[in-house]
Amino acid sequence: MKRKSGRSAVTEKKTFAFLPTSINYATIAILAAALIMGIGIGTLFASDTGGGENNVSSSIQIDQKAPNPEICIQYGASAMVMDARLFVTLRPFKVYVSQPTMRPGCVLRQSNWAVLEQRNLVTGDQVRDCRQKLNTFGFTGDLGNSPAISCIYQSEDAQNFFINQPGAVNAPTNTEQF
Repeated sequence: MKRKSGRSAVTEKKTFAFLPTSINYATIAILAAALIMGIGIGTLFASDTGGGENNVSSSIQIDQKAPNPEICIQYGASAMVMDARLFVTLRPFKVYVSQPTMRPGCVLRQSNWAVLEQRNLVTGDQVRDCRQKLNTFGFTGDLGNSPAISCIYQSEDAQNFFINQPGAVNAPTNTEQF
């Protein structure tokens, strides 16, 4: 005769070894469904671009708002222009900053300054001065209606800290030189 082992005929309930015995498959399925639904709702709220007037969330929206967008995109890059005034007092030494204003603008590549010269918006002297300082031109306002044009300097210290993170994989490089 064969000896019976000490185990009873009752089947054992299998559980995950790392979970308490009170959690069963149904509980795990409910938690997984809640996690997936939470991720889906979070993604929905995070990806809302809400093209409202007070919300600029993509370069496409900036390109559309640029002055003379067809010229700006073809000969340069659209930009957000911030104007602010600084006031410095010496006695006592203090620095005051005015409320900045934001408006759409455009930065032209150096090779495309002829667009401004052909429309008599800049003089030969202005072009020469700007070129000597290795700068470029930027403008706000419509080119056909008294735009505000400035010789602007490209800061080499400016970095996009959202892109150039330590350990980032395949960080994009800037190939557009102005």
